[in-house]
Amino acid sequence: MRFTTPILLLLACLFSNMSCSTAQEQPARPASPGEQQTDGPQPTGQTSLAPAQGSKTTGHQSKQTNALAKETSPYLLMHAHNPVNWYAWNDETLARASKEDKPIFLSIGYSSCHWCHVMERESFLDAEIAGYLNDNFICIKVDREERPDVDEIYMNALQAIRPGGGGWPLSMFLTPEAKPFFGGTYWPARDGDRGASMGFLTIVTKVNEAFRDHRAQIDQDAEIVTQRTKDALAGLKPVSGLPIQKAWSSETVQNLLSNFDPQFGGFGFSSTNPNQPKFPEPSNLFFLVDQVQRSSDPDNPETLETKKMLVTTCDRMMMGGIHDHLGGGFHRYSVDRYWQIPHFEKMLYDNGQLATVYAEAYRLTGREDYRNVVEGILSFVDRELVAPSGGFYASLDAESEGVEGKFYRWERDEIKAALEPKEYELFASIYRLNEAPNFDDEFYAPQLNKLMSDHAAQRSMSLADLEAILVPIRKKLFEVRSKRVRPLLDHKILAAWNGLMIRGFADAGRILKHEQYTKTAAKAADFALHEMIDADGRLSRTHTDGQAKLNAYLIDYACLIDGLIALHRATGDSKWLEAADRLQQKQDELFWDTAGGYFYTSQDHEALIARSKRASDGAMPGGNSVSAANLFYLGKKLNRGAYQTKSRQTVLSASAILTRAPQAAPRMVITAQEFVE
Repeated sequence: MRFTTPILLLLACLFSNMSCSTAQEQPARPASPGEQQTDGPQPTGQTSLAPAQGSKTTGHQSKQTNALAKETSPYLLMHAHNPVNWYAWNDETLARASKEDKPIFLSIGYSSCHWCHVMERESFLDAEIAGYLNDNFICIKVDREERPDVDEIYMNALQAIRPGGGGWPLSMFLTPEAKPFFGGTYWPARDGDRGASMGFLTIVTKVNEAFRDHRAQIDQDAEIVTQRTKDALAGLKPVSGLPIQKAWSSETVQNLLSNFDPQFGGFGFSSTNPNQPKFPEPSNLFFLVDQVQRSSDPDNPETLETKKMLVTTCDRMMMGGIHDHLGGGFHRYSVDRYWQIPHFEKMLYDNGQLATVYAEAYRLTGREDYRNVVEGILSFVDRELVAPSGGFYASLDAESEGVEGKFYRWERDEIKAALEPKEYELFASIYRLNEAPNFDDEFYAPQLNKLMSDHAAQRSMSLADLEAILVPIRKKLFEVRSKRVRPLLDHKILAAWNGLMIRGFADAGRILKHEQYTKTAAKAADFALHEMIDADGRLSRTHTDGQAKLNAYLIDYACLIDGLIALHRATGDSKWLEAADRLQQKQDELFWDTAGGYFYTSQDHEALIARSKRASDGAMPGGNSVSAANLFYLGKKLNRGAYQTKSRQTVLSASAILTRAPQAAPRMVITAQEFVE
């Protein structure tokens, strides 16, 4: 959308000279549907979370309490004592905005978001800024992980207003009717802070003045933005009468190839801008695994290209700093092309999907280093993210002691002090400590300069023998690291994310023949089935501190069913198939669109300005993509023709995007192939 309406032109002019390098202002490749978003500005070597110069913070959170104190979300509770008079997103809050005829300032983030914490410290603890917000706005704080529906709507609204990116914290300005008219992501507190020509205090002042002085134009523009947001979330209309196409899979391979980094793996890179962020994109890897498995000719050129993309990406991620070589598991994304320095939060949904990917890659290749990665992921999750009840917690923060990555980074002398000289010599040569510091020009994020198997061969050793030497060395360093101030744990238990992790453990148990992994998956599934589903069979989105709350979304049903199916595949126990069937029936009752496919929210969900029905996959797989696969499996195993029909209809509901850009929905392409082979 171009800034064509009067007030958007005004706002565009007001903010066109901002020099802060926020995420939505980063030059980047054209975003594909479902592309992941980063949080805040991209790191430039400055990782301190100290307030920017000129900020007037109180130094401590005030003793006052706002409405967020009644919430269970760890992220919302972080802000319960801010001087900003925050409200939760609910009908009562929206009614207040309408009654007082005030614009809404909507701030969306999540507990492990580095720049969300920065903005809180710089702006939301600032007495002057808080006072201005409280006097002139209704301020709403949303945990995007609890309310992905609200987050999706207003992230798409930001795209309509200011194309080219997005991220968190998401900072949006809405009319009292919750219709968006302006927004951004992170802003420093005041003019000049962090090099910005205009700070948050100036921005909220100008937005409020524009709302008061140009109300009619604001309302008009908000209607336009709202309509464009609705259109984006409705997705492309299916191509009428088009059958499922066999060519979609080959087109997906070719489109992924055109976006593939042949040197460092992954998808989406710039040879001239190596600091463009790179994500694991597990849905692409699921598709590549499936393509290799389906091929009847391993020497087919397309199969070889597909396998190369899979193996190169798995290798490079495994070698890089995005992989936690001491504690296991993966961080959310890399801030560079090389997977060298991660954005340090650890998310359950990434690790659940990557456990499946690496287990399947191990099955395809027989490579023990892939098996080691799987065991590292699941060891990390079992140690740090498993609740006593059996469910899985959501994430670990990116920061500790106010500094991003401080828990994970090392000074060379720290490692020398922790190890014997021969141990240090070996560790340094393998994990790149003999090179210049790779993090902020001072610290090290341990990573490999070549595959561990190559290091073993160089020393005329087997991989197993080298690992036997390295395990106690890494354990020493892990124990040193464990004594540091730990990143914050977000102890929400989210249904969809648990479904992905249940599948990760179940798939690993089946492929690696590891019974304990399957038992861990089963315990988590039992927790979800007993504690997150009510007497009517309805699923809740989240369970925190003993309380299940919020109606689940399509993705919650789809991913939990997927996890139950994985358990059925791993154990053959019919109880998992029966539980998946019951949940699928409830999903069909609440989300099915008679035109085919599923809406993101249930038919009785609260009224929002838009209702989403998109088919693309992102950092999380799309609910429709997962559902199509679930329906196909259940239809086959239960001999249920109606499920098979719905699976086909769900694939066809995505026919427009599969025809134009099938790589945007690779998980859907997997199921589409079931109907043409």
